[in-house]
Amino acid sequence: MPTDDGIWTLVVHGGARSIPEQDRARFAAGCAEAARVGGDVLARGGRAIDAVETALRVLEDLPDFNAGTGSVRNVAGIVEMDAAVMDGETLAIGGVGAIRDVRHPVSVARAMLDETPILLVGDGAGQFAEHIGAEPADAGSIPASGGCDTVGCIARDQAGHVAAAGSTGGLDGKMVGRVGDTPLPGCGLYADDRAGAAALSGEGESIARGMLAAHILFALSDRGALAAAQMAIARLERTGGEAGAIVLDSDGGFGIAHNSEQFSIAVAAHWLDGPRAGTHADDLREWFT
Repeated sequence: MPTDDGIWTLVVHGGARSIPEQDRARFAAGCAEAARVGGDVLARGGRAIDAVETALRVLEDLPDFNAGTGSVRNVAGIVEMDAAVMDGETLAIGGVGAIRDVRHPVSVARAMLDETPILLVGDGAGQFAEHIGAEPADAGSIPASGGCDTVGCIARDQAGHVAAAGSTGGLDGKMVGRVGDTPLPGCGLYADDRAGAAALSGEGESIARGMLAAHILFALSDRGALAAAQMAIARLERTGGEAGAIVLDSDGGFGIAHNSEQFSIAVAAHWLDGPRAGTHADDLREWFT
């Protein structure tokens, strides 16, 4: 049941990448809509795990974003997608990698939470999607314009539980079967009620080598959300790569950091009268510092 304080926060990102100036308002608007829909779940007393899935389904349906409908193609011209969801209350994780022909990979990952395996890839992920009756992809979908972006969401609900989710089409022209950081817990995302939640976007191999989400969670209690996000991006000096991070502490405070030119982001919270969105951390700076 919701607590009496009514505290809830949701942060969503649409990817760390370069966004042409004429397109930035559209990317921000897409993130704002995802934050609005996910925030509505929390405002009604809904669960964080439901809110993050709901928000990412919005972005998976928008062709601007490299996830779901807008996913880029691999070297063989085929769409292979990765997605994951993590419940901070139970530490349950559901992930799919190199999955094909589904409209909402994040919902397939969500359905994995009740299964024994943490991650299914390729044909196994496809068979599981068929088993649960996942909605097929639209054959006329439009691929995104490329880049190494991922969509992600983190949330804290009124009961104090946190969750994280991520979804991506991966790298444009990637090797067949390549799986990035998104479905790897402790790399592209993590959620734990005792600390908070994090979700990242960027060059998956660099994020995975640095286990960035894990380092964020370890740092949260001592450094806070903003400093933990900044620390994770600073770790890329060792491996190289471009990335962005959204971070939420257990009390609903959040931080954003990135070394990419742009990072489309939005936040919805109990203390705001509507979502705030932008395409750079500075656009939301007044709300998280």
